[in-house]
Amino acid sequence: MAAPLKIGELFISQGVITEKQLQIALDHQKVTGDILGDLLIKLGFVTAQEFARTIATQSGIGYFDLSESQPDEEALRMIPKETSQKVGMLPLSVLNGQLSIGITNPSNIVAVDTVTKLTGKAPIVYIIDNDQFQDTLEKAYFFITHPIQQRMEEITATLRQMTGAVPGTLISGLVDLILMDGIRKMATDIHITPADDVTNVFYRIDGVLQHGHCIQRIVHNGLVSRIKVMSQLDIAEQRLPQDGAFTYDFLTKHLEVRISTIPSIYGENLVMRLLAGTGSLLRLEALGVSERDIQQLRKLTRKSYGIILVVGPTGSGKTTTLYAALRELNRLERNILTVEDPVEYRLSFVKQTQVNEKAGYSFSLAARNFMRQDPDVMLLGEIRDEDTAQMAIRSAITGHLVLSTMHTNDAATAIPRLLDLKVDNFLLSSALVAVLAQRLVRKICPHCREEHEFDADELELLSRHGFETKRGYRGKGCNKCGGSGYIGRISICEILVVDSRIQQLIFEGASTGTILEAAAAEGMTSLLHDGISKVAKGITTLSEVLRVAG
Repeated sequence: MAAPLKIGELFISQGVITEKQLQIALDHQKVTGDILGDLLIKLGFVTAQEFARTIATQSGIGYFDLSESQPDEEALRMIPKETSQKVGMLPLSVLNGQLSIGITNPSNIVAVDTVTKLTGKAPIVYIIDNDQFQDTLEKAYFFITHPIQQRMEEITATLRQMTGAVPGTLISGLVDLILMDGIRKMATDIHITPADDVTNVFYRIDGVLQHGHCIQRIVHNGLVSRIKVMSQLDIAEQRLPQDGAFTYDFLTKHLEVRISTIPSIYGENLVMRLLAGTGSLLRLEALGVSERDIQQLRKLTRKSYGIILVVGPTGSGKTTTLYAALRELNRLERNILTVEDPVEYRLSFVKQTQVNEKAGYSFSLAARNFMRQDPDVMLLGEIRDEDTAQMAIRSAITGHLVLSTMHTNDAATAIPRLLDLKVDNFLLSSALVAVLAQRLVRKICPHCREEHEFDADELELLSRHGFETKRGYRGKGCNKCGGSGYIGRISICEILVVDSRIQQLIFEGASTGTILEAAAAEGMTSLLHDGISKVAKGITTLSEVLRVAG
């Protein structure tokens, strides 16, 4: 029987890392003494998910994706938190009295023995990724001992009986509950919206607003004032919009919360955006990009100069895709500099900087000074003004590869947008390499997924795009997905590659429609087509695709 491969050899054999990357990790290990697997993740050569999946495959154990499914309350109540923490295990679910657990080390026999003794049955074992293990464990047990919905109902009952002023402690507690519920639901935004008789709290989850709580109108001004104090804003100013930010500490995490207020007919409307800090890097495959588009993107990022844009509305995953593309670059042989607002992902061997408007450090100033840093690749977080657009184009035509984002609806409209920013037609046609437009669509919940037949209109649309399937899938709603029928999101995209024909059209100032026709003739598939292909594969629903790309 052959000896199992060492971790470095295993990743090389699977094409996840190169010999050179392994050698660099080993060099770091000599200096730091860290575990090789941890170093490979820290250096960005593999992600925590890739590491866990590979270990799961090698050991013949299933992989459990914590980003797509959270532990069940029933399972958590079977094993005390202290025990889970001590033996390095996370209870996941219960089926017919048998517990499923997640471990990060396939050799963790102690966890299996402990669960067997406590429950009387050997558990079903899964591998989970180490990055999410501790955070998920802390959050899962915290919310069992701090039931938010129950506490909100208690506050609502207390407020119904109150006749005088609302105590400040109650207001502070309410703000904490609203924020913690947003964190629990993995919301990106929290809306506190006044009506004539109540205040509604909404959470944006997977890109869609969902109603969270309805509370008495009497607390609205107090809620807004409390959040303004936390953000160091003027609580007396209620007639004008205000913007601010504060840091919210929750368990071991520090979340940056950006707030915006506007006056409305019923009072101030307040929105909080939750920025979870640096995230986990993904590969293009994990984003849902098709194999054809991945190969095209890899070919494009190997170019030594030009500008590649990722476009779409706010919250469409542009930065995530940009960094997934950045991972495809040879970071050991190319000098890569970035300027972002804020830095969302950290990547080794990349010089990352952050916009500081108060100090005068903007995208355009960064781009101008990057030219003196001997760059090969420059990532500009966003092109939002004439100076940045012109610096990006200038950098691209002087032998640098520039990656950036813009807010446009599709790939072709990025061209008139750049022209609107006073970029010269000739320079744009020479510099632009490609534009990737994308949206995020919600994925069908795997726990309540069911088949259904398409109606006549849906069949006609599928047929028009070359798909003859008669049955699709949808989520009927369950506890795991909060009744929505969806868990997680996946990208749909279109890539407009600027070839000699499109270069000529840009130079001539051709219309967006003409450029689109030329791109389609060269084989570009639209956002809608890519979305419908994912409907045909049972990943998402037609209504979801039409919601974002119809």
